[in-house]
Amino acid sequence: MSWGWTRPGAAALALLVAAGARGGDEAYRSEIRKWRQEREARLKADGGWLTVAGLFWLKEGPNRFGTDPANEIVLPSGSSPPAAGRFLFGAGKTTVEVASGVVVTVGGEAITRRELRPDTSGPPDVLTLGPLQMHVIERQDRYAIRLKDMNSPQRKAFRGLSWFEVDEAYRVTARFVPYGAMKPLSVPNVLGYTEKMLSPGYAVAHLGGKEIRLEGVLEDPRATQLFFIFRDLTTGKETYPAGRFLYSDLPREGRVVIDFNRAYNPPCAFTPFATCPLPPKENWLPVRVEAGEKDYGHHSPKPGP
Repeated sequence: MSWGWTRPGAAALALLVAAGARGGDEAYRSEIRKWRQEREARLKADGGWLTVAGLFWLKEGPNRFGTDPANEIVLPSGSSPPAAGRFLFGAGKTTVEVASGVVVTVGGEAITRRELRPDTSGPPDVLTLGPLQMHVIERQDRYAIRLKDMNSPQRKAFRGLSWFEVDEAYRVTARFVPYGAMKPLSVPNVLGYTEKMLSPGYAVAHLGGKEIRLEGVLEDPRATQLFFIFRDLTTGKETYPAGRFLYSDLPREGRVVIDFNRAYNPPCAFTPFATCPLPPKENWLPVRVEAGEKDYGHHSPKPGP
């Protein structure tokens, strides 16, 4: 029985294979374009990194906040009353006291006094004051108030992201070499500190004619993805001077897929008030990675005190 199909000649077969490859390439390109659009949407969203407008390290005792320049935490002009309240800090705990007549909410509920959970013990308590949001962050046993402004100049001036063309050659399947036990990896950050992050192993692949090795870390013991912080020979040229970030699924059967088309800039590229980790020496790649997000070129990391 014939179903109306005959075996094609060599030339026709080559065209069919090429068309199939192009179809696969286009599906992959569409997937990456969608991911990039979602990445930009998150940056621009309320509470996204483009809204981060301040970082204020807390001192023991009261830390007043409001638009009055005499406050320890000076809020953007016109965004709140001159004296909106104060943060009481001591023994690693932060309590907010709201000034009379000022409306501050947490999770939609108006508050006048409340101890605040920092970002290191689950989602932080986020204060909302008009167009502003504030929450407590903890870094190396120091605490600060991170300020977000929905009307921030960075958000208003955002001109969009720039990317290398999608190239499937930069989607590599690497051999994953696990450690016998979690290895503490020393990871520096823009504050001048070094923190220990847990690495389950490293990935080995070939790229640009050279062998590359990348140490992956887990941001949380229950993490379902590997986190890579890396730099390469485009760093400080076409790409952001402080390196880039990349996630992958956890390894399976000794292999891990690393897609550099999804490499992206750390928050420090968009605000001087982020506390980004920097690439450990192990992740300084000896090749050009002409894939992923290019340098935004609008901000540089601002060291902490």
